[in-house]
Amino acid sequence: MNVVFVVYPDIVLLDLVGPLQVFTHARRGADKGPVYKTHVVSFKGGPTETNTILQIDSDPLTNWFEAHQGTPIHTLVIVGGDGALVAALDQPFVYQIKRLAGRAGRICSVCSGAFVLAAAGLLDGRRAVTHWEDCDNLAAQYPEVEVEVDPIYIKDGLVWTSAGITAGIDMALAIIEEDLGAPAAIQMARSLVTPMVRSGGQSQFSAELDRKARDAEGRFRELHEWLGSNLQAPISVDVMAARCGMSSRNFSRQYTATMGTPPAKAVEAIRVDAARNLLGASETGIKSIAAACGFQDGGRMRRAFLRQIKTTPSQSRAQFNHSETG
Repeated sequence: MNVVFVVYPDIVLLDLVGPLQVFTHARRGADKGPVYKTHVVSFKGGPTETNTILQIDSDPLTNWFEAHQGTPIHTLVIVGGDGALVAALDQPFVYQIKRLAGRAGRICSVCSGAFVLAAAGLLDGRRAVTHWEDCDNLAAQYPEVEVEVDPIYIKDGLVWTSAGITAGIDMALAIIEEDLGAPAAIQMARSLVTPMVRSGGQSQFSAELDRKARDAEGRFRELHEWLGSNLQAPISVDVMAARCGMSSRNFSRQYTATMGTPPAKAVEAIRVDAARNLLGASETGIKSIAAACGFQDGGRMRRAFLRQIKTTPSQSRAQFNHSETG
């Protein structure tokens, strides 16, 4: 099964080598050989600049219409990078992508590679995702595309799109699972020492990383770790202030100034984030998840979801499944 990666100047190296590693070493069983034959192509072929000091060697894209004439493409992957915006405006290049896509059983993009697919009209009328920093731009430039900001990858028919950088690995693992079954994907994930297997419906925006970025000096790091381990407990501003060795008034002022949100709203956001992950990773009932995350009942959790992420727990769980099945 041929997997063809398309590169262009100024790609993100990890957007290529992450999924490339997955497909190159995927096996149906421990004693069996490689399932996929991987290829890297560019418009003219030869060395292609990346966003690092390394160059990537590539075959001419036109080889697939000459030397490989009649050879089917199992999966076509458009790699992402800063050069994607320029590549999407290169009409001869985009035309060749359309031709390649016509021979592919599956069409994929990593990160900003979605701009190239969109320029080729391959995302028209489809749900798609790219890096969260580029979603607004993709939606503005290509209004025919139904751009979603949150998922790490989306499957819509035979077209897969993924968010930034490491999400390309998640997408590749999900494809391995679809092609070869869960055991093969699990084995590949274990080999890569990566969690198996993040659902496409998981959010590419990490609330935890956002908290760490805001609290760069780690002033409230221990408090956040404690909150994450004690969500079932009643948590008031007084309780949090005491753990930080502050008066309630001073704690509220300092926390809000640092984190950009009042303590009570921060606790609610942490609980929603934890509940959302449980909804996507298990079949546990909503009432049980509400209790585990300190919401007391499903109604309180539902209202918190609507306030924080503008959706309900049921809709959030359905999004996980929808993003995977397309």
